[in-house]
Amino acid sequence: MSILDLTLVKALERMQAGEFSAVEYVQAMLERNREVAHLNAVVCLDEQSVLQAARQRDRQRRNNGNPELLGAPLLLKDNINTVKLPTSGCTPALKGHVPPADAPVARLLLDAGAVIFGKSNMHELAFGVTNNNPTFGPARNPYNPDLIPGGSSGGTAVAIGAGILPAGLGSDTGGSTRLPAAFCGISGFRPTIGRYPASGVIPISATRDTPGPMARAVEDLQLLDRVMAGDTAPAEPVSLAEVRLGVPRAYFYENLEPGLADVVEATLDLLATSCKALVEVDLDGVADLNDKVSFPVVLYEAKRDMIQYLADFAPGISIDDILAQIASPDVKEAYNAVVSDAVSKTVYEEAVHTCRPQLQALFSACFTDNRLDALVIPATPLTAPPIGRDSTVDLNGAQQPTMATIIRSTDPSSNAGLPSLCVAAGLAPNGLPVGVCLEGPVGTDRRLLAIGKALQDEIGFLPRPDLSRGQN
Repeated sequence: MSILDLTLVKALERMQAGEFSAVEYVQAMLERNREVAHLNAVVCLDEQSVLQAARQRDRQRRNNGNPELLGAPLLLKDNINTVKLPTSGCTPALKGHVPPADAPVARLLLDAGAVIFGKSNMHELAFGVTNNNPTFGPARNPYNPDLIPGGSSGGTAVAIGAGILPAGLGSDTGGSTRLPAAFCGISGFRPTIGRYPASGVIPISATRDTPGPMARAVEDLQLLDRVMAGDTAPAEPVSLAEVRLGVPRAYFYENLEPGLADVVEATLDLLATSCKALVEVDLDGVADLNDKVSFPVVLYEAKRDMIQYLADFAPGISIDDILAQIASPDVKEAYNAVVSDAVSKTVYEEAVHTCRPQLQALFSACFTDNRLDALVIPATPLTAPPIGRDSTVDLNGAQQPTMATIIRSTDPSSNAGLPSLCVAAGLAPNGLPVGVCLEGPVGTDRRLLAIGKALQDEIGFLPRPDLSRGQN
C-alpha cells in the first residue's frame, strides 16, 4: 500500500513510529500532484517551502514535540487567509493578495503541527457550485475530467479524490464542502454554525459561512474537527444499532436521477437493517421557508461582509474593484445584484429574524418529535454534470437552473445552521460517485461524525478513480 492510500490518522501514527518522515510524505504528494496536474486541483504551491516546513516538523518530532497534527500536510481552499501563500478567492482583483495574518482556523491547524501544502482551486469568490473558473481554469472531477467536481470547494475535493493527500479544508455557505464531496467520492463536513472560527475567510454571508474539513475518511474529519473546535476529548464510537434516523421523502427525494436514486435507496436498505430505527418523517414547508432565507440573506450580507473583509485584510482594494474584474459570468451576475442592493433591508430582516427561526424550529421539532439522531438525505439530486453547464443542467430530460438544482438538498441545513456530513455511498451505473448527507440537531457535531464513521465502516471506501483518463 502506498503511503498516499493511508488515512491521515494512520499516516500520522506511522510517522510517529518512524516508518516514514514528513518530508517523504510531502515528496510523495508533490509527485502525485504532478502526475494529475490536468485535474487542476491546486492553484498555489511552493514546493521548496512545503518541503522546508516538513523538515521543520521532522526536527520538531526528534525534539519530542508531538502536537496532534504533527507533519500532516493539508490543502486549504484559496479563500482562507494564509501569510505564507496568497489568498485570492480565485478572482482576478485579489490575485497575488497576501493577507497580514493567518485565518484563526488556519492558525489552529498550524499550531497543531500541520503543514500547509498549498491553496486549492475554487469557484470564483465561492459564488457557485461548478468550479468552472475562467481565471485559474476549471477544476476537473477525478472520476471523469470532463465533468465538474462541484463547488465551491472543488479543488480540495479533487485533490483528496485523486489521492494527492488525504484531507484538507474548504468552506461551506450552501453546500460547498458537501457537494464536491458527493461528486468526488469523499466525505465533507459542515459544522454547526459557529463551531469553528470563521474570520479571516473571504466571505459571502456571516450568517451562513463556515470553514469545513474534507477527507476521504470520516475518522480524519473527526481529527480535524477536534483541532478546529478546540475539543480535545477523543472521539467516542457509535453503533448504528443505537441510532434513530429520519427519512424526509418530500422535497429531498423528489426528481432524483434514477441511477443515483438506486444508490441512495440501497443505502437506506443497509441502514434499515443496521439502525435502531429508520423512520419516514415530514418537513412540510421546508422548501418555502428555505427560499425566504437563502438568497435574501446571501445577497444582502455579501456586500457588507466583503467590504469589512477588504478593510481588514486588503485595504487597497474596493468592492467595486472586485466587481469590475470578476471573470465568471454567473458570479458577475450575482455580484451585480449584491452591489446594487437588490435585497432590501426589510426583506433581509424578515429572512433573518422571522423565516430563519421558523426554519430552525421546523428542523428542531422534527428531531424532537421523532426522537432522531439525524436525517438521511441525498447530497445531490444528480451525479456530476459536464463542465460548462454553469447556467442550466439536465435533470431527467429537463433543463434546470444549475445552482438551485445542485444545492437543493444541502441548502436548508445551511440556512438553519445545522451540522451536516456527506459520506460517499457508492457508484451510480454511470460510474460516478453518489453521496448521502447525515444532518443532525444543532451542537451534535461529535455524535454526527461518529454516526458517519459507523456508516462509512459499513459501506467502505469507493474505488479509486482511473487517474490516467484525460492526461495529455
